Amino acid sequence: MKHCIISGANRGVGLALVSHYLAEGNWHVHACCRQPEKADALRALVPANLGRITLHTLDVTDQASVDALAEALAKTLDGQPVDLLINNAGIKGSKHQSRDDMDYDAWAETFAVNAMAPLRVTEALLPQLKAADGAKIATISSQMGAICNEGTGQYAYRSSKAAVNKVMSILAQEVAADGLICILLHPGWVKTDMGGPYAQITPAESAAGIAATIEKATQADNGGFFKWNGEPHGW
Repeated sequence: MKHCIISGANRGVGLALVSHYLAEGNWHVHACCRQPEKADALRALVPANLGRITLHTLDVTDQASVDALAEALAKTLDGQPVDLLINNAGIKGSKHQSRDDMDYDAWAETFAVNAMAPLRVTEALLPQLKAADGAKIATISSQMGAICNEGTGQYAYRSSKAAVNKVMSILAQEVAADGLICILLHPGWVKTDMGGPYAQITPAESAAGIAATIEKATQADNGGFFKWNGEPHGW
């Protein structure tokens, strides 16, 4: 049984990723969110998947919470490696993120969640990832963070995703020698609370594409940025 860790697992694409990996049958999914006791949709997956899903409390911006997750996993796995980490937790940020109406404190919070937390979580779990044979680290980014993608407004969200692209591309170079594969993914325009009802694809479609792209990723793709359907994404 392989082990997969997914942050932001209580809704949207994160919840769909949990469902997808459980359906594959050969994964133990460690589903992480801030308040699993209130994550009704996530908790509903547990009875039919006993022994293959574990819910964890995780605030990705809190070092103590991240360290507690790493310690709990070390005890639970008892020497078994982590084969896949999906940094999915993210926020859109404040409604006030235009040039002339910026909530700077909320911008800092958006950076903490979207740009800094993926490295914080990854660093804490690197020992278990390095213990696997070719473990993968996938971080959910967005086309809105691509410099080649023109657009205005949403300064906080766009800049935080541009930042995480650079952060994880640096990490990819640093962990390559350990055999790890680190990629970034644009999940598509998804029908979630963030994407809205007029988006193009469902969370299940996004999750299936993301999982297939991760599965196909090799060392040649390390540090790459991809669309949910596996197509390369411009920077």
